[in-house]
Amino acid sequence: MLLEATLAYLHLAAVLAMVVFSTSQAALLRAEWLNAAAVQRLKLVNRVYLITLAALLLTGLLRMGLGVKGVHWYGLQPLLWGKLAGLALLGWAAVAPGKAYARWAAAGAALPGADEVAAVRKLVMRASHGMLIIPALAVLLARGVGTV
Repeated sequence: MLLEATLAYLHLAAVLAMVVFSTSQAALLRAEWLNAAAVQRLKLVNRVYLITLAALLLTGLLRMGLGVKGVHWYGLQPLLWGKLAGLALLGWAAVAPGKAYARWAAAGAALPGADEVAAVRKLVMRASHGMLIIPALAVLLARGVGTV
């Protein structure tokens, strides 16, 4: 039982970390605040965000493999596959902002225009709002709604 609780805690901690670093990106993406240091910070925050996505996947896989319900039960659940698809979409959605941050950093002192910053912020915000679907699926799965 302690193992199950520990795995659940680590999984939840990964979710919370993901939210923190997604929010940090959105907060830093303001044209009026952007400078060379903020661009470097965005690169770092995006990298850590991707690490939190990997941690979320890893802790979820550990819960499947070592948890009480086991791989067989989880593998049959459509809501789990929805969660995994959502996680893959979040990873994919982080690619364009990451490329933009690298491009901005390579430009040195030439910062992007307000329109470009706003466009990247919109991508980050869409992903941040879209991530809310994953915990909703998790809650339904944990309560046995829609399970096979």
